[in-house]
Amino acid sequence: MRRDLWQEARKHKTTKDYVIEFEKNLKNNLLLLCSELLLHSYNPKPLKTFIVRDPKTRKISKSDFRDRVVHHALCNIIEPIFEKSFIHDTYANRLGKGTLKAVLRFDNFKRKVSKNNTRTCYVLKADIKHYFEAIGHNILLRIVQNKINDSRVFWLIKIILGNYKLEESGKGMPLGNLTSQFFANVYLNELDYFVKYKLKAKYYMRYVDDFAILHNDYPILGRFKEQINEYLIKNLKIELHPDKTKIMQLKNGINLLGYKIFYYHKLLRKSNKVKFERKFKQKLELYKNKSISYEDFIQSLQGWLGYAMWANTYKLRQTIEKYLTTF
Repeated sequence: MRRDLWQEARKHKTTKDYVIEFEKNLKNNLLLLCSELLLHSYNPKPLKTFIVRDPKTRKISKSDFRDRVVHHALCNIIEPIFEKSFIHDTYANRLGKGTLKAVLRFDNFKRKVSKNNTRTCYVLKADIKHYFEAIGHNILLRIVQNKINDSRVFWLIKIILGNYKLEESGKGMPLGNLTSQFFANVYLNELDYFVKYKLKAKYYMRYVDDFAILHNDYPILGRFKEQINEYLIKNLKIELHPDKTKIMQLKNGINLLGYKIFYYHKLLRKSNKVKFERKFKQKLELYKNKSISYEDFIQSLQGWLGYAMWANTYKLRQTIEKYLTTF
């Protein structure tokens, strides 16, 4: 197993006890993993589950560190294969994509659809109901099998999927795993093709299970909504969230990836400000206790500031930057 894959798994976690423990006997631990994978004797450890409120309550299930090393090794093999088939306008967990690229693409779409704000622009904004817990293992494996014909890789994928236990067996993936993030894209790549090539929706974009379609015609978006939900139920055994799937006018603002987007400006959603303040206090406490380095502390803030600068947050950013000069 390549050492750089272990290094990917430990990124930003070098001071964690479980990483330090794994590194005490690094060579043997990596060799043991390789042996287990080759002999098909590998069994992941039980997931550790905890609740996060930020502000939405979510159940996060994390794999043991040794299993995360395996996840990185698996994704390193299969990601390039699937990446070729992904459409351009899906932005989560992909190299060269991300939140900012998605927001800038939405800006590009809104200008084109509204003819530079001279025509009415409607947005179908949708997400999938309980997406990660609703993903069907057999459906996902069938999709994977269309691209992967290596029985060893297929065996490992089944082992990883089977480690997540829900009341209804054969469904769901844990939030928090690299493999879950990757397979979430693979699963909805089927939807991407349906929307782009069957419905021929030109201005469509997706970030995990959140997606948006822009159009001048409200009834057309209404038909898209019905056709998409029918497709999801029939083919992927998932459905649109009835309370979070709406058709809105751009002029009233569109909630997308933490922003409220209008034609000429963006606002940072209040929930995101609250989330940042909480994380800022947590990071500051970790820095004061010497649990993280000054560089890690600053890096985490700079990432958020880079995100916030695209909204009307000048005063907030000035306050934060002024505070940082006191260190």
